[in-house]
Order: sequence, then C-alpha cells, then structure tokens
Amino acid sequence: MITNNPITTDDKVKLEEAVHRWINGFNAIPIGVVEKLQGYFGEDVSEITPAIKGSRVYIFNKNEYGEIVEISDDGIYRVKMENNSKTIKVSNEDIEQDYHGGLPMWGSMWSFDDGVDKCWLEDEKNQKKMAACGFRIYEQEDYGYIFGIDGIGYSFYDAHWLPLYKARGLKWHM
Repeated sequence: MITNNPITTDDKVKLEEAVHRWINGFNAIPIGVVEKLQGYFGEDVSEITPAIKGSRVYIFNKNEYGEIVEISDDGIYRVKMENNSKTIKVSNEDIEQDYHGGLPMWGSMWSFDDGVDKCWLEDEKNQKKMAACGFRIYEQEDYGYIFGIDGIGYSFYDAHWLPLYKARGLKWHM
C-alpha cells in the first residue's frame, strides 16, 4: 500500500508547535476595542471579507437570500436561491454577504504583528484564502487589517488556524 507522506506523531507535534508559535505572535484585540473603534471612527472599520463558495448572500435586485455555489474566473457568482433553489448568476455589486452580526461572534479579534504576514494579507487572492479558512477580515486606516472568527464551541485550531498556516504557505515545522 502506498501512502502520501504519512504524518508521524513527531511531525504532528512539530506542526502543532509551529502553528501555536505563529499565532501566539499575533496581536489579540478584545472585540470591545473594535466596537469602540467602530463607534468612534464610524465607517472607518470596514469589512473587506471576500465572498467565497458557501457564503450566504443577499441579492439586491431579487430582494432574496441565497448561497454562492460557484465563482467564475471573471468574478461572476452562481447563487442558489433559498426560496426556490433556482441558480442565478450575479456580480459582486449585486450582492451583500449575510453574517450573524456586524462583527464576529468570538470575543477576540487579531492582527498580524509581522510585516511579512501583513504584506501577504494585502493581496486579494490571499484575502480569499483567509476567508476560505473561516476568517472575517476588516480594515481600519490606523490599525490596518483586523480579522476574527465567526464561530464558537469547536476547535479553532483544527478549523481555522491550521488551515490558515497551510494557506499562508509556512513551513516552520519542517
């Protein structure tokens, strides 16, 4: 039997340690601080999370909700409508993502401390990778990029941090 590079226990420990060291270097920001920034600066804290496959969206011209099932290379979304399961094509200007609230539900948000990570997140392609790992991304003029997780009650490490480490292309564990 052939396996594709099985991960040994030692490798898994190295990977977990590398991911934990990486995320321990992030700036943790209590959600209350971000709420105060929103209240003080108003519209200066802007959500920039790109829509991804599986995103729940509101379609303006249909006055209905749906789920993105496909995104073409030219930025056209195929959306399955909630009320009748029909699929329609829309552009980014025709939709708005639907979240549980204005900010992620978890009590903390983060920003990268390392300049290389900050530069990585400036690229829209990498913002999509981060969104695909379950993060909501915000931008504020003075504080840069801030990100959070819209979830609770499961392993953030397995669901978000490990996939982000891999999407980021880091190999500190090797």
